Formats: sequence, C-alpha cells, structure tokens
Amino acid sequence: MAQRFPAAGGLPQRYGSPMASSSFMRPYGPASSFGMGVGGPQPAPPSTQVQMHHQRPMQPVFQGASSGRGSSGGGGKRGGDRNASHAKPNEYQAKKRKKLADKILPQKVRELVPESQAYMDLLAFERKLDATITRKRLDIQETLKRPMKQKRKLRIFISNTFYPALPESDPLNPNHQPPVEPSWELRVEGRLLEDAGGKPDGPKLKRKFSSFFKSLVIELDKELYGPDNYLVEWHRTHATQETDGFQVKRTGCRNVRCTILLLLDYQPLQFKLDPRLARLLGVHTQTRPVIISALWQYIKTHRLQDAHEREYIVCDKYLEQIFGCQRMKFAEIPQRLNPLLHPPDPIVINHVITVEGGDGQPGDGKQTACYDIDVEVDDALKHQMNSFLMSTASQQEIQALDGKIHDTVETIQQLKTNREFFLSFAKEPHKFIERWIVSQQRDLKMMTDVVGNPEEERRAEFYYQPWTQEAVSRYFFAKVNQKRAELEQTLGIRHA
Repeated sequence: MAQRFPAAGGLPQRYGSPMASSSFMRPYGPASSFGMGVGGPQPAPPSTQVQMHHQRPMQPVFQGASSGRGSSGGGGKRGGDRNASHAKPNEYQAKKRKKLADKILPQKVRELVPESQAYMDLLAFERKLDATITRKRLDIQETLKRPMKQKRKLRIFISNTFYPALPESDPLNPNHQPPVEPSWELRVEGRLLEDAGGKPDGPKLKRKFSSFFKSLVIELDKELYGPDNYLVEWHRTHATQETDGFQVKRTGCRNVRCTILLLLDYQPLQFKLDPRLARLLGVHTQTRPVIISALWQYIKTHRLQDAHEREYIVCDKYLEQIFGCQRMKFAEIPQRLNPLLHPPDPIVINHVITVEGGDGQPGDGKQTACYDIDVEVDDALKHQMNSFLMSTASQQEIQALDGKIHDTVETIQQLKTNREFFLSFAKEPHKFIERWIVSQQRDLKMMTDVVGNPEEERRAEFYYQPWTQEAVSRYFFAKVNQKRAELEQTLGIRHA
C-alpha cells in the first residue's frame, strides 16, 4: 500500500528554568465481516448409515475437501468443535502464514467471472508498489546513517545594561537602603533565523541557545578586574542543562573591552587541519571521514598508489614533507593523521561594554549589538524520514485490509468448491452418490482406526473365497493350543 511522509510535527519547546552552571557565569531563561458462512444447506455429519433423502452434503469429499472443513454447519461437527477450541491460540500463527499466493483467485473463478481480472491487475500493481516502498525504506535507512546537516544563520545578541549608583538620599531609594555601587550587566543570547523564502515544514522544536556551543569564555579587561576575576567561563558537561542565554554582572562605571570566545559543538566532531595539509587538500575544518576521503581523492588524482603493492602509497614531495616518510600503508593513514588534526578555532567577538554616559535612570543605558554566525543543524527532512520509518498506523491499516482480502478469497474458494459439488451431483447423481459414500467410508475408517473392511465382511460372499478353509484351520489350531496351554498351567504339568 502507498504511504506518504507525515508532516514534521511537534509543539515548540518551552524555555527551561534558570540553572547556575558555575560561580563565574549565570545562565538565565524564563521559567472480520468477510468471514461469513457459505450460503445454502450445510453438509451432513458423517455416519455409517447415510440417509440421502434427509441429508444433502455440501462439499465433495471425494475431491479432497473434508465434510467439516471451512463450514460452521452440520458438516462441521466432526472437526469443527475440535478446531474451535484451538482457533484463538492459532489465530496469530495463521495470520503469519498468509502469503501473497493466498490472495490470488483460482483460474476457474477467473474464467467464470471475467471482471475478476481487474482484481488481479490490482494485485500486480500492489506488488510493484510494495517493492518500490521497500526499496525507498532501505534508501532512507542508508541515508539516515550519514549525518544530514544544513547551514543556518544564528543571530547572537550581545546587550549590556548600566545601573548607576543609588545614594541613600536618592528619591529612587525610598526605603533608604545602603548605597548601591554602579554596575553593569552583560547578556549573551541568540536565536536561529528563518530561511529566506523557505516554506515552513510545520511546527519546529526550538533549540536552546547553549545547545549550539561546547564552551563560552568571556575575557574582561585584566587591568580593571585583576588576574583572578577577569575570566568568565562556561563549559558543557554531561549534566549541563540547556539555557536560552548567559549573563554576567560586575561593578564599575567605565567602558570595558571584552573578548567573547564561542566554541561550536560540532556533531559529528570536526577538526582543523594542519596548515600545510589544509592547503594541499583545500579543506580547513571538517569531519574525519571527509578529511580521509579528500586525502584518498588526492592520492587517486596524482596516482600515488604503488603499482605492485597496492596497499602502499608512494608519497610525493608534499606528502613526504607533511607525513615525514616516503611510503606508508593505507592502514597507517588514520594514525598518521592524528598529529595533524587540531581542535577547531573558536569564534572570536570583540565587544565594548559601554557604561559611560548612562547617568540617567537605572536601565536607561542599554546597548545591544548583533552578530550572525553559520551553524549546522539537523536537516528538517531527517525528522520526516524518521517519522516515516517509525510510523505504524498505516502498517496496521494495511494488515487489517490484507486480512479482509484473505478472508474474502477463502470464502470465494469455498463457494467454488460448493459449486463444483452441486454441478457434479446434478450431472450424474447415481455415480456421484456412490463416490461420495466410498469417500465417507474411507474417512470413517481413518477416524475410527478400523482394521479390515467391515462393509465387505458383513456380506456372505466374503466367506466363500478360497482362503477361508485354511483360515478356519489356523483359527481352530490356535484355539486348541491356547486351551492346551491353559490346562497345563492349571495342572502344573511341565515339559521335560
């Protein structure tokens, strides 16, 4: 059955509660109807005495169908009660055993009903559609194994607010609290920008600002705040709770120059290449698989693979300067690359915290600056692919419809068997009844485990055959020996 990608859903994530991550920096944030019985009279239960004028069988046993199979009427008394007790435990196994072949109509039915060809065409189309969906599922699974990223703009807002001093006699200090020294507050926050001209794919989850970074360091003026208080640091740990931004508060009434270092949290990890290798490959910062792939492309382009020992590469003058060897194995490349891979450079933002000239009311001296940086986020299509693979609603609906199709085809086959039964009876009633009685007798012998042929043994002609004289003699001889053994046992006579 056909399936469609569900729209990427999900309500926007709410802001988390503020959690202090260190003593230096304080993050902030706002708080079955097809299983019917066959119409018409039902087959009669098997019996040693068949009354044909009272009973009319439903299924032709001589054609391979037992009288109690697939029917809920009188003909089902022989096996229906026994099978009914096992119907529920075996229901799941029966569903698993259903295959595509069980959905195909018999050739005889297709000849009798030409319109059934449309159903067979639908089955062929369904097979093609199922094959296409299965292939696409495998393609999606392979695609999800690789990182799916897209470039987005993250706008960083850096704002600072100056709070002037409040003397004890100030009218804004009605409770005559102790004098408050002038101070400033620096906030670092940001949000993702929407794609220009992009169509929204539905509600999206809002990522916290801190989730984009592995660490954040703010360097204040060392001369103003001393060697012990000029650094403000935040580093991600396993227990870190994401936040919408960071704030730093210090006392002072002078402009402060600060440097903000932001180290992006790359997933998967990215590395900065050695300058010589970066110029050679044209790659500055990338993941390890991409770097190895670029190096392999360079080796293939310049035909550096040894012609006789294919597991070796012959370094040219540039690779020899970088790796310090003339030849190396392919298996040694990851190990030799390790010293040439460095942590990526942080994003450096130079900012001036402006506080001079803010002698007005508290909070009037707010200054804001914006910076845009490139970040990598998960592709929106990845969420849709995951939803498509994990979706079970459509699968359950398809299984339910398949179950109805199987039940309908089984009912059609039962009706076909019944039709053939009555047609055979209508053409040659005498021979049909003889064959049916023989079949019933054979089934009865199989059910009761009867030895011999009771139907022939009840006739006198059976005992006038040539072998009867010898059989009688053997019978009397066996009886005499039996009586003799009993008498000897009773009298205690033992043979010498």
